[in-house]
Amino acid sequence: MAKEATDLTTIDLFSDDKRPGRPKTNPHSRSVQVKINKRNQVKRDKTNGLKRVEFKIHQNLITQLDQLAKNTGTNRSELIESLLVKALALDEN
Repeated sequence: MAKEATDLTTIDLFSDDKRPGRPKTNPHSRSVQVKINKRNQVKRDKTNGLKRVEFKIHQNLITQLDQLAKNTGTNRSELIESLLVKALALDEN
């Protein structure tokens, strides 16, 4: 079998050839990979019973939430969820 320059599947024949950069590990472009990953994340969240909510709040409130989350050892999302659960529980009483 002769060495074919276009045959990149037989690595042993090309072990001495240096190719620049990191080898390609995914056939999709980065933008397509991001879309696929986001779609998979949404599916995982949906199966876990999670729903995405987006809202705008002032920067100083974000700073306070971040500090409180850091003090409680949690992330901002979990902190907001716990605050909402507490507020709704108080409202029911």
